[in-house]
Amino acid sequence: MPVPRRFDRRPPERDTTRINERIRVPEVRLIGDDGNQIGVLKTPEALAYAQERDLDLVEVAADARPPVCRVLDYSKYKYEQEQKQKAARKHQQNITVREIKFRPKIAQHDYDTKKGHVERFLRDQSKVKVTIMFRGREMAHPERGKMILDRLAEELTDLAIVEQRPIQDGRNMTMMLGPAKSVEKPAVEDGKPAVDDVKPAVDDVKPAVDDVKPAVEDGKRAESA
Repeated sequence: MPVPRRFDRRPPERDTTRINERIRVPEVRLIGDDGNQIGVLKTPEALAYAQERDLDLVEVAADARPPVCRVLDYSKYKYEQEQKQKAARKHQQNITVREIKFRPKIAQHDYDTKKGHVERFLRDQSKVKVTIMFRGREMAHPERGKMILDRLAEELTDLAIVEQRPIQDGRNMTMMLGPAKSVEKPAVEDGKPAVDDVKPAVDDVKPAVDDVKPAVEDGKRAESA
């Protein structure tokens, strides 16, 4: 469980990138601000080279011998790296694995219900682990479980790709399905225009109701006469 920020007494994470005077090795392989390799220089000479251009000397490959340093604007470089990491996290998908269990002697109604669950999971971009559970003498007929898995995969060809063919795992037989590339998440707002379109039809009824009032009033006058 994350610690609330106001109660977190840990020191902030320190930037471990070595720049400028924090580079203590005697010499470095220098890459200029234009991306061209300058060569191996003494560290003070490389630092002076960067300072002449009002830039930073940044260690980019500490494990190399000698370490590789680049001349660049470190603040700008750090900002660009953070933006790249944010973009990578944004496009990263969290894959959820759901599991549906079948029995070898499953009834057609139960099969259709479980198949519907698999379809729903696939449309939600989840992977589905389909498991056939064998009991007792059912272990003598694994082909029945494989028939169910093969049938399910064939019927879901438009929604799923088989990432793992049926394999026997003890008393169970499993198959892994993943969403096909053509499967997209259903748009939540697709139904809104249809709801809004009903309103004019409801409003159109009001004039017809109002038109009844004159006829009722005319009837009252006729009775009083």
